[in-house]
Amino acid sequence: MKVQIINKSHHPLPQYATIQSAGVDLRANLEKPIVLAPMQRTLVPTGLFISLPAGYEAQVRPRSGLAIKKGITVLNSPGTIDADYRGEICIILINLSQEDFTINDGERVAQMVIARHEQAEWIEVETLDETERGAGGFGHSGKN
Repeated sequence: MKVQIINKSHHPLPQYATIQSAGVDLRANLEKPIVLAPMQRTLVPTGLFISLPAGYEAQVRPRSGLAIKKGITVLNSPGTIDADYRGEICIILINLSQEDFTINDGERVAQMVIARHEQAEWIEVETLDETERGAGGFGHSGKN
């Protein structure tokens, strides 16, 4: 798939790390570091702008290394970039650790996955078809 991209950052275009990687890392594009205090959130610019084909979205997800090592995650995970959005890709990060975290220019702060989607055509009805599960949820299937 070909995706048009404008790179106003001073970093290379996002790259897939391996031949089977689902996502590309997104880098912070900063003039000065951002210090993120515990439980603080911030908007991190990337300097990237994309044009996705109709029927696709870009999902912004946390990086597992930052999450486990530093307690840094994407607050609205996954964040959705719609095909008709043309603004800068920015990442909402939150610090869930007990320590300050410094975001430096060029730091890989999130990953982005391109995914196909469909829009639903809602058909209003009075009842839904029955299933074995029914309305069971929130732990309904048990621990095993």
